[in-house]
Amino acid sequence: MQTFVFAAYFTKAVAENETLGTAQWGNMMGVAGLIIGLGGPLLGAVADRSGRRKPWLGLFTGVCISATFLLWFVKPDVSYIWLGLLLAGIGTIGSEYAMVFYNAMLPDLAAPKNIGRWSGWGWGLGYAGGLVLLIIALYGFVQPPGWFGVPREEAMHIRAVMPLTALWYLFFSLPIFFYSPDTPSTGIPLRQAVTEAFTQVRDSIKHVRDYRDIVIFLLARMFYNDGLTTMFAFGGIYAAATFGMSPSEVILFGIGLNVTAGLGAASFAWLDDWLGPRKTILFALIGLIVPGTAILLVTDKTLFWIFGLAIGIFVGPVQASSRSYLAHAAPANLRTEMFGLLALSGKLTSFIGPFLVGGLTLASGSQRVGMSAVIGLFVLGLVGMLFVPAVKNAK
Repeated sequence: MQTFVFAAYFTKAVAENETLGTAQWGNMMGVAGLIIGLGGPLLGAVADRSGRRKPWLGLFTGVCISATFLLWFVKPDVSYIWLGLLLAGIGTIGSEYAMVFYNAMLPDLAAPKNIGRWSGWGWGLGYAGGLVLLIIALYGFVQPPGWFGVPREEAMHIRAVMPLTALWYLFFSLPIFFYSPDTPSTGIPLRQAVTEAFTQVRDSIKHVRDYRDIVIFLLARMFYNDGLTTMFAFGGIYAAATFGMSPSEVILFGIGLNVTAGLGAASFAWLDDWLGPRKTILFALIGLIVPGTAILLVTDKTLFWIFGLAIGIFVGPVQASSRSYLAHAAPANLRTEMFGLLALSGKLTSFIGPFLVGGLTLASGSQRVGMSAVIGLFVLGLVGMLFVPAVKNAK
């Protein structure tokens, strides 16, 4: 939705023009990121105090699904700009808040020695699901005549992908609620849990030196995850505008990217448990920087495909190994709060990347110049990870 379907549809069909639409999209993703960053640690601390994570996971999953479904009503007209931006922002917030509690469940479900591979397999299966859904979207709706014969008036064939995605998200979220265990409730009332959560976050900040290694990791991740978030937010927009890709081509590129990303996440999962998450992250960041720089320099669409698909190989590993690093390093009694801080590290400054891309694009009139901010963020993250120690209970 964010990268290959709605973002590209918004800038090309809803916004006044692609340059202005890119800036508007960047601003909204920046605002959403700021909200996610500020609220994530507090919500995580509330869950740590109350015990259960599934109710929170269900709440924010529902928010994301509802906002995604309602994107159907965003028609290809400038009068729908703010509706589209608002719903996209709400959906992003719901999705990222849900991931705080989803990620925090991992150490309870996997043995410490296997956390890396389960994290990687999880990301890999996520990309596999995205691959199937993109194929259905492309050949069932977008590409004429389409399996389901959806009319093309008012971009109905594109807009229909939004409720399809919402229903897909709903269906595949059900197993975690029905078949996975949750941590038991502590019996602390919600109001008391919120009050104690503020105290817990304040004490964690006050005693930040006790978690020095985690802080250094979160600071490094703040940069490279901002680069990933920005790349996801603008990847489809960049492909459509700079290389003249049609909606069908953008989705086809998304299919290819999901293939390489899924294979990369699943393959590097073994590397994570073997070499440790820190080394896996360093290797993956180099793998993002090199082809990412090439994409900014090439003008041939075929080369864009080659380097773009190469990037996918390293997207999954850097995400999965970040999760496994914190799963190893976080104290058990502060685990959800720490994953809230993981969201904070990925979102507190996540407005910077979109704002930089939007601002540089407007100032230079070139999306290539704007997207150079992504590579800069990857480089800063790589430098930061050089100062991060390996976790003791990982090889």
